[in-house]
Amino acid sequence: MSQIDIQAYLDLHAHLAEAIKGLTTEELHWKETAESWSVTEVLTHLLDHHLVVSFRIRDVLSGTTVQLPAFNQDNWVNGQKANESDPEEILQAYNALLRYNSQLFTRLAPEDAGKTGISHKGDAVRVVDIAAGFIKHVHHHIGQIDRIKQAQAAHSVG
Repeated sequence: MSQIDIQAYLDLHAHLAEAIKGLTTEELHWKETAESWSVTEVLTHLLDHHLVVSFRIRDVLSGTTVQLPAFNQDNWVNGQKANESDPEEILQAYNALLRYNSQLFTRLAPEDAGKTGISHKGDAVRVVDIAAGFIKHVHHHIGQIDRIKQAQAAHSVG
């Protein structure tokens, strides 16, 4: 079994669902400024990032020697008109990918989790580090969702 914290990985869906619990459709799509992200756009970014990370993990496991890809998160969010998305559908897709990847993680031996690739920044990165970084990244964006909710509350009062 791999060194990846599979339960922490699977728990991400529940954390995201809890972060948006009780928000109205208007609140899910509200933007403080035209340039800032809505809660829905944050969720879209997290699904996009999940897709990219899933690719990166598989590429490293395959023994790739090329640099792992980066992506322009703002262009991805804007290009797909993410704020018009249904947050519930985003979370469903997100959860399906969590479950699918967790099955992969259970099949990995410690030496698989220790395989390395070259990050988009040019640094060596192990599969286990990619997974841990992903979990941390999601928690960072849960904080962003909380800040958006606080800004909404301040805007409503003001």
